Amino acid sequence: MYRINEIFYSLQGEGYHTGRAAVFIRFAGCNLHCDFCDTDWQTYTEMTKEQIMREVCRYPKEAMVVLTGGEPSLQVKEELILSLHDLGYTIAIETNGTHTLPNGIDWITCSPKQGHQVVIDKANEIKVVYTGQDIEQYRNIPAEHYYLQPCSMQNTAEVIDYIKQHPRWRLSLQTHKYLNIQ
Repeated sequence: MYRINEIFYSLQGEGYHTGRAAVFIRFAGCNLHCDFCDTDWQTYTEMTKEQIMREVCRYPKEAMVVLTGGEPSLQVKEELILSLHDLGYTIAIETNGTHTLPNGIDWITCSPKQGHQVVIDKANEIKVVYTGQDIEQYRNIPAEHYYLQPCSMQNTAEVIDYIKQHPRWRLSLQTHKYLNIQ
């Protein structure tokens, strides 16, 4: 059984895949308790893998499946990844990086949090929610793309200034919030 907060279809609003159609599987529970978290990850419905697959099948195969949370790595196992691949979906995960990940995930977005050790050894993108913390330590996590994101759309000017001084980073906005979509 998986603890699922919600499954919904929308557009990816952040990072490299911004604007791409996606089926979001939001897992309940997290090992961190960030002040800025905008997810009610304590509310959930217990679902079997088969129930999840039936729900996901309602959406086009061209859409990416995004495993998110809370912290999905606390629950996601290789059997779920294999089943989603068997349905024909590309699978992405948004993780804080503090737990190992199962094999087979197509796109890894690591959003590390200050004061917590990242244990994954690779990611496709690093996406840091910027609150003024020292982020240079995250440059050591091997990734293809490095994004800096304003915290809840509150400090965008500060993030832009930081990126101008540190051009390795790119701006990630929560476009779904600007567009008022889920």
